[in-house]
Amino acid sequence: MFVSEGLQDVAITGQDWIKETCADVEMLQDLEYGKIRLVVAVPKSFATNSITDLMEDLWSKGRNFRVSTEYLNIAAEYIKSNPAYQKRFGDAEPLIVTPWWRKGSNTRAKIFLSFGATEAKPPENSDCIIDVTETGSTIEANNLKIIDTVMRSSAVLIANKTALRDPEKKEKIYDILTLLKGVVDGSKRIHIFVNVKKSNLQKLLAELPALKNPTIAPLADENWCSVNTIIEKDHLIELLPKIRKLAQGIVVYEPRQVLALDQITRRETDKCPSKPG
Repeated sequence: MFVSEGLQDVAITGQDWIKETCADVEMLQDLEYGKIRLVVAVPKSFATNSITDLMEDLWSKGRNFRVSTEYLNIAAEYIKSNPAYQKRFGDAEPLIVTPWWRKGSNTRAKIFLSFGATEAKPPENSDCIIDVTETGSTIEANNLKIIDTVMRSSAVLIANKTALRDPEKKEKIYDILTLLKGVVDGSKRIHIFVNVKKSNLQKLLAELPALKNPTIAPLADENWCSVNTIIEKDHLIELLPKIRKLAQGIVVYEPRQVLALDQITRRETDKCPSKPG
């Protein structure tokens, strides 16, 4: 919210909280860590395995459907989008209950703000929870089971949209973006070196389309050269048989950063005004 309101220019946060707060920010880079799922979980003792069946069962018995969560807005949107809810209540807003205020009119679907230990709320204080999980172990330990995934989230780099229209601030923000993107890209790629006979060089390049712009250097033996380049880590096993037939002496290491300066500059120049001069 600080970034959205212009109190801060740049920050790292979770995609889940951007959606929950409806923050009007620019998402610059998925940092690909802090990966979680926002899930719906119910007690294992419940026979139901779907949110629709759970709601219908409660309503048919004249009971209210109760949710405990920290994600009030996401939960309300999720419940309202359910066809069973829409069939019964149309566009009515679920009732959101906090210690300070209430919002919404439909008392048949209540969303309670949870203050920690959300997993402990069912079944006495809620019929289900909407909470984050990374491995599911905490949910399992509290005798709950996951019946749906509301969304997936990870850490992202965000910026204030007004700040990005300021030439000086934009340059500093994209310096940060360049460094963080380099770490993300570096974690997914590897640097390989291979020695190849010059007579096999073109065959090697043709077999390995990943080697679009490799660095090629001569060796002490004028009939051989060295080829080094960056490839996707997941492609190494697939490429090894081809490399073995045409080259020798492969060396592999993981770079800490891969800085794609041209890609960032080209992409972002189209989105934001360039610095004068």
